[in-house]
Amino acid sequence: MKFQKSHISVCCSNLILVILLLVYIYPTFTIAQEQSSFDDQLKILKSKQPKQYATIDSLFKTHTRDSIKMKTLIQACHAINYSEGESYALNALGVIYRNVSFYEQSIKTHKKAKEFADIVDNNELKVISLNNIGVAYRRMDLVKPALDYHTKALDISRSIENPSETISYNIAVSQNSIGNIYLILEQYDLATKQFQKSLIIEKKSGNRLGMAINYQNIGYAYEATGDLDNAIRNYKLSLEYNDQINSNLGRVICYNSIGQVYIKQKKYPDAKVIIEKALEKALQIGDQFYIASSYINLGWAQEKMENLDTSEQNLKKGLEVAKAYNLNSSIVEANKHLSDLYTKTNEHKLALNHYKEAIEIEKTINNERNLRYVNDVIIQYENEAKNKEIKALANENTIVRSKLERNKKIFWYSMLALALIGGVLVGLYRHRQLQQEKQILTLEQDMLRSQMNPHFIFNSLNSIKLYIINNEKENAVYYLNKFSKLIRKILVASSEKEISLEDELDTMQLYMNIENIRFSNEINFEIKIDENINTANIKVPSLILQPFLENALWHGLSSKKDDKHIVLHVYRKADDFVTITITDNGIGRKEAHKINEDKLLKRKSVGIAITKARLANFSKGYTNDYSITIEDLYNASHQPTGTKVIVEIPTQSSVLRTA
Repeated sequence: MKFQKSHISVCCSNLILVILLLVYIYPTFTIAQEQSSFDDQLKILKSKQPKQYATIDSLFKTHTRDSIKMKTLIQACHAINYSEGESYALNALGVIYRNVSFYEQSIKTHKKAKEFADIVDNNELKVISLNNIGVAYRRMDLVKPALDYHTKALDISRSIENPSETISYNIAVSQNSIGNIYLILEQYDLATKQFQKSLIIEKKSGNRLGMAINYQNIGYAYEATGDLDNAIRNYKLSLEYNDQINSNLGRVICYNSIGQVYIKQKKYPDAKVIIEKALEKALQIGDQFYIASSYINLGWAQEKMENLDTSEQNLKKGLEVAKAYNLNSSIVEANKHLSDLYTKTNEHKLALNHYKEAIEIEKTINNERNLRYVNDVIIQYENEAKNKEIKALANENTIVRSKLERNKKIFWYSMLALALIGGVLVGLYRHRQLQQEKQILTLEQDMLRSQMNPHFIFNSLNSIKLYIINNEKENAVYYLNKFSKLIRKILVASSEKEISLEDELDTMQLYMNIENIRFSNEINFEIKIDENINTANIKVPSLILQPFLENALWHGLSSKKDDKHIVLHVYRKADDFVTITITDNGIGRKEAHKINEDKLLKRKSVGIAITKARLANFSKGYTNDYSITIEDLYNASHQPTGTKVIVEIPTQSSVLRTA
C-alpha cells in the first residue's frame, strides 16, 4: 500500500508539472504561431501585391484588431511603395482608434488611407475610407461632415456599373448612415426606409453584422415614434445576430437600447439588470462612448427606482466620461437626468444648472443652420439618385428599342396604344386626384367658415366690451387674451390637415371659456383623459370636436335654466381606436328640435356634416373607418336628461410596417 501511494504521488506530481508547462508554454507557442502566420501572409502580400480589397482582407482579417501588426503592415507596404496595402492597414488602424473613442486620431488615419486610395485610384478603398470618416464624425455628433463623407462614398459606389461585394456592402453602410441622418432630422419613416434598403443588401450577402446594425436602427426609429413593442422586437433581433457573431460592442448597444425601452415601459428592475450587463461589456472593450451611455442609462433606471444616491454617482460618472471625450449627446442626456434627480431631492439650483447646460449643448448639436444644411444635402442626394435612375432607365429603353427594330411597325403601334391607355389612365387618375383635392379644400374652407362664424366673433367681442364698459378690467383682459389665443389657434389649425389630440383639447378648452361668457359662466365644462392615453402621440383632424360642443351648448343647454354640465372624456376601448365622448345634461334632441321649429330665425348647423366628411377623408389613411354615434339620455321616468356624442377615431395607420 505504501508503494502504491508513493507511485500515485509521483504520477500526480508529474501530471501537475506537465499542466504547468502547458499553461506557460502554450500562450507563448500560440503567439509565436500567430506571428509566424502574420509573417507568412506579409511575404505573400509583398510578392503578389493584390489590388482587390477582398484579397488583402482574406490575408489579414484575423489581425485587423492588433494595432502593432497593422502598424507593421503600414511600414512594410510603405517600404515597397504598395499603396493598396498601406490604405487597407490605415483603415484598420483607424477603426481601432474609433473603437476606443480616439475619434480625431481615427479621422486623421482614415483621411491618410483615402490619400493612398486616390493615388492608385482604387474605388473600393476610397469608399471604405470615406464611410469610416463619416462614422467617426457621426460618433462625435458632427452631422454635417458625417453626411458629406457618406454621400461622397455613396456617389462613388453608385457610379460603378458592376459593383463588387465590397462595394455592395459599403452601399449598405452609406444607406444606413443616411438613415441615421434622417433620425437626427426626426424623419423616422424616411429613416426606416433607408435602413430597410440597407437590410436587403445585408441579407442578400449574409452579413450578420450589417443585419444586426440595421435591426438596431429600425428599433430606434420605432422607439422614437413611441412604438415600444416594435422597437424592442427589432432590438432583440439585433441582439440575436450580435450573439451569433460574438460581438461585445453589438451586445452593449442592444443591452442599452432594450434597457431604455424597459425604463419607458416602467420595468425598472429589468432595465437595471440589462444595463449593468451593458456597462460590464463596455468596460471590457474600453469604448468610452458606450461606457458613458451605460453609466447614464444605469443612473436613469436607478433614479426611477428611487435609488437616488447611486443614481447620482453613475450619472456623474457618465457625465465625466462624456466631457472627457467630447461626447455632446451623452453630455446632454446626463445633464437632463441629473436635473430630474436634483428636482426630486429639492436641490433646485443644481437642477436648473444642469438643465441649462443640457439646453446650451443641445443647441450646438441641433442648430437650425446645421439641420437646414443637412436637409438641403439630402434633397440634393435624393434628386441626383433619381436622375441617375432616370438615365439608367433611358439607356435600357434605347437597348430595347434597338432590339425591336425588326418589328418596328408593331412596336410603334404598341407604343401608341400604350401611350393612349397611359394618357387615359393618367388623365383619370389626375381628374380623381383633383376632385379629391378640391373636396378637401372645400371642406377646409367650410370648416374655417364654421369656426370663424361672424356671430360668434361679434358676440364674443360684445361680451368682452361689456366687461370694459362695467370697468371689469381684469375680466376684460383675461377673456381678450383667451379670445386672441383661440382665434390664433383656429387660424393655425385651419392650415393643417391634422394636429395632435393634445392641441385639439387645448383649443376646445379655449373655445368653451369664450362661449361660457355668454352663459354667464354657468356651464361646468370638464375634460377627462384616461391614464393610458398619450394625447401628444394621437393625430386627429384639426378642430374636429368644435361642432359637437357647439351643438351641446346651443341646442342642449341654451334653453336650460341651471345646472349645466358638459363632460368631454377621452379613452380607449380597442388598440385601433381612440374614443371621445361629449356628454351634456341638456334638454335633449327632441325638445331642442321643437324649440328650433318654433323660432322665426332657425339656427342651421352644418358643422356635423362637414365633420363627417373630414373624418371620412382622414380615415382613408388608417386601417379602420371612423364612427359617430349620438345617444339620447333618459332617467328612470324616461324623461330626457341630455345627449351623448360618441366619436371613434382610428389610430392604426394602414401603412404596413416591416422589420
